[in-house]
Formats: sequence, structure tokens, C-alpha cells
Amino acid sequence: MGVNEVSSQQKQRIYLEKGKMQEALAEGEKLLEAYPDEPRYVLGFAEVLARNGQRDKAILYLENFIKEHPAEGNVKMVLAGLYKDNGQEQKSRDYVTAVFDDGQIDISSKLIMLGTYNAQLAQNKSKKIIDPELESYVLTLFKKLEDNYPNDANVHLVGGDLFMTLGQDENAKREYLFAVRNGSGSFEAWQNLLYLETQTNEFDSLIVHSETALELFPNQAMIYYFNGYGHLRKNQYREASNALEQAKKLSSANPAFVNDLNGMLGDCYNATKEYAKSDKAYDEALAFNPNNDLILNNYSYYLALRKENLEKAEKMSAQLIKNFPDNPSYLDTYGWVLYERGKYKEAKKVMEKAIQTGQGTATHFEHYGDILFQLGDIDNAVKQWQKAKQKDGGNASLDKKISSRKLN
Repeated sequence: MGVNEVSSQQKQRIYLEKGKMQEALAEGEKLLEAYPDEPRYVLGFAEVLARNGQRDKAILYLENFIKEHPAEGNVKMVLAGLYKDNGQEQKSRDYVTAVFDDGQIDISSKLIMLGTYNAQLAQNKSKKIIDPELESYVLTLFKKLEDNYPNDANVHLVGGDLFMTLGQDENAKREYLFAVRNGSGSFEAWQNLLYLETQTNEFDSLIVHSETALELFPNQAMIYYFNGYGHLRKNQYREASNALEQAKKLSSANPAFVNDLNGMLGDCYNATKEYAKSDKAYDEALAFNPNNDLILNNYSYYLALRKENLEKAEKMSAQLIKNFPDNPSYLDTYGWVLYERGKYKEAKKVMEKAIQTGQGTATHFEHYGDILFQLGDIDNAVKQWQKAKQKDGGNASLDKKISSRKLN
């Protein structure tokens, strides 16, 4: 009866499982001789050869096959991979280009190949390897896909990933936006789009797009986070706290993320004067990370402004300065906590150190003036208020202090 396809394939599989490589190869050669025009068999035979350390021989068989069957796209793809594994990059790229130019080859295969190149670029980036030639080549491949499949959401999704890897955030954002507007159901596409909008401070777009994303992914904590972050940056504190609380409910298994959410919730609730909720959120954040500098700074400063729990505020801000002794913002917080505790001489030294950093703001000079006033140095207090006025011309409270030469 000659060679039987099914039995021959089964025999080859058994030989491979038994580790009888030569017998498996012999069976593969029988199939090739019996069915010389069937790409499945030459591809299977090449795979066995490559796995057996005979990559060059595998390439030879495939090259001979492609000469007789130039339209076989799958063979081109395998050859591209074998040449790449063999270190023959240019030959590999020649076949990849042929694949991308072949309209008969399924787009999904091309997307996988482009994704593989993107992974290589990402690996180079992590190792700080710069390869402009490779980057240019991969962008050329993407342009071919974009030209041939202009409305395919998956093409633009992969394009977004590629541009994000290359650090071209505006291009990445454009591609992700096209993808999600044209039917991409990828959560990663939405997440990356929202992330990029936070990086460019596009908070109106962030809110709109995150609300759309929530209709598709109502149980994804990250989408609620982005929505809350957008509202927070727009000073829409109640909307922000609602979204962040929902993100917190969905993130119980991720304590580090919950810690970040608590910090933001503390800020939100302080702004809406829900101080018990604010303190609770801050305390939970510090329970997870007692040295969280942003929480220590905000919490202690807000307590000082409220003139509440000042002993705790001083302890937190002192810890902050121990960890960051030259940070002008943190020095200002510590100085103001000391001021509210009536420790004016200590506050004066701290505020002077903050100003000596050369990064003094209007708030620094105003606080310094207030401290000097409490120490009875009225003339110098007015001078500091005037310096603050130069940095913040629209502060009516400063005008009043300067004209009356006293605290409001």
C-alpha cells in the first residue's frame, strides 16, 4: 500500500517519545518522499531536525521546498525563525519582510511576529541596549501593517505597545485610542491609554475615558483608580473618593496598591473636611509603611492646620526630617508643626534651613514671617511677608498682614 500518512505520523510520534531520533527522522523522510508538495510534512521534519541540533539541515530542506513552492507563507515564517535562532539576522529579516508583504498570510501571524520583535526591543530597553537599526526595521514592519490593515483594531493595539516600548508616548496614546474606539476589547489597551493620559496631565480625557472603560470592565480596580485620580487632580473630591473606595474594595489582595489608595483617600477626605475618614485612611497607610514620606508630610501638615493632635503631628514630621533632612517642603511642614505647638525658636531654625536650600516658596517666606512675628521681630516679619508677596502677588491675606503689620 505504500506510505500511510496517519500510521507514519503516529510511528514518528512514538519514536520521538521514546527518544529514537534517527528512526523518527527516517519516518519523516518517508513522508517527504511520498508527499513532496505537502508543507505540513516538510515543516514537521524541519522541526524534528532543529530540535535534534540539526538547524542547518532543517533550513536546507525548507529552502529547497520554498524554491518549488514560493507561495507557502508558513514555510517563510519558520525559515525566518530558524535563521534568527542561527544568528543570521539579515536572512531572517528578509523572510519576515516577505511574510509582511504577502497578502495571503493571515494577519494574526504577522501580529505575533511584530509582537516578538517588540518583546526583543523591550528586553533591549531593560538592558539599556540601543539598537536604532532594529527599531527602524520594526517600525517599518508596523507601517506595512498599518498601510495594509488601516482599520484593524489589533494592528493599532500592537502599534501602541510598540510605541510605548520605544518611549514615544504621544504615538502610543494615538494608537491605543484608535484601538479602543474601533472595537478593541483589550483591558491592557484601556489601561495603557489611561496611564499615558496621567503622564500628560490630560485629566478631562482621563475621566471621560475611564468612565467608558468602567462600562466594559466594572470589576477592574485599576480603572476605578484612574477615574479617582483624574477627579482628584481636578479637585472633584467626592467623585474621587467614591471611585477610590471602589478600587480599594476590589484590591484587598494587593496591600501595596491599597496603601497608595489610602494615601489618596486621606487627601480627598481632608479636602471635604471628613477628618475622621481622612485620619483613618492615613493611619492605615502608615500601618503598611511607617516611612511613607508623602503620607507623613500631608498627615502632619493637615493636623497642624487643624490644630489637632499636634504631638502626633510633631512626631511624624520629625521622623520625616530624619529621613529627608534637606527637603524644603518637608522642612516647612516640620517648622509649621513646631509653630502650631508654640515652639517658635525651634520653628525659626527649621524654616531658615528650608529657605537656605534656595528653593523657598511664597509659603516658606510667609510661614517664616509668622514665626518671626511670634518672636517679636515685627520688622523682619514684614520683610518676609513682602518676599512672599513677590512670589504670590494674588494673596490678599499677605496684603493684610503687610499693611497691618500683624497676623490676621
